[in-house]
Amino acid sequence: MTSKITDVPGIRVGHVQRTGDGWLSGVTVVLPPPGTVGSVDVRGGGPGTHETDALDPTTLVPTVDAVVLTGGSAFGLVTAHGAQRWCEEQGRGFAVPGGVVPIVPAAAIFDLGRGGDFAARPDEAMGYVAAGAAAASGEHADVGRGNVGAGTGAVIGRGAFKGGVGTSSVTLDSGVVVGALAVVNALGMPIGASSGPGEPANSELAGPPALNTTLVVVATNAVLDPAECKRTASAAHAGLARALSPSHTLADGDTVFALATGAVALDRSSEQARQVSLITLQSAAADAVRLAVLDGVAAAESITTAAGTFPAYGAV
Repeated sequence: MTSKITDVPGIRVGHVQRTGDGWLSGVTVVLPPPGTVGSVDVRGGGPGTHETDALDPTTLVPTVDAVVLTGGSAFGLVTAHGAQRWCEEQGRGFAVPGGVVPIVPAAAIFDLGRGGDFAARPDEAMGYVAAGAAAASGEHADVGRGNVGAGTGAVIGRGAFKGGVGTSSVTLDSGVVVGALAVVNALGMPIGASSGPGEPANSELAGPPALNTTLVVVATNAVLDPAECKRTASAAHAGLARALSPSHTLADGDTVFALATGAVALDRSSEQARQVSLITLQSAAADAVRLAVLDGVAAAESITTAAGTFPAYGAV
């Protein structure tokens, strides 16, 4: 069975998308179990994000109720409101007098107009549906790959090829599982591969400036505090740099979220043991991200819209 982020117990993923009639976009929601600790690290120069400041280790609330990845650029961030409404209805959120406030960070890729209609972009209702789909998916459910969810309108290499959703996981001897889900909408190309006959992936990129982003969610069943989650998100960015060239550019909004469900304790019997445990986990996170990015490129399928044809990578 192919590895996936839902190999981490309690992690669920839901996709919703629209294609045709000017549409080529969608939403992906990663739904962790209650009490999951979260953080984020944004490295790209052109991010589109929502509530990422709430994930700083120095802030009040250490937990995350859902993570939303969406198309539609900054317009698509409204999908987080839909996921937040779904969480509130389920009683998921930070308890306050009179109710709960769900903590739902989000990040967006730029896919505006790729279906032909610039105004065809995800809305609050799509975020609500994606959250419900995640909850209904079941434990350890398979995860849609390629042209689904937030990867529906994703492209790579300045629009030369189709991008998409990919996922992977790594299981350590300690029982710690580290999974990753990536939405690959990159300016760059896969490292070590060619974008066409005789054209290396790291060659100078021609054409007009592009707007891009690779979004990642890393999840683990380990016990991590918010600062350790932050460092895990930072370390996981190495996986982007290993998979894509270039990465973290001014035109990319590369963002990595990290989630820790807290089911498996790390070895903290000594300071050295603690450091080794964390370094091993964070190295696995980078590996999982690299594999998820390459999986997203491999799973993406060719599509033709009113805006043009986006061939699958390796299909030409």
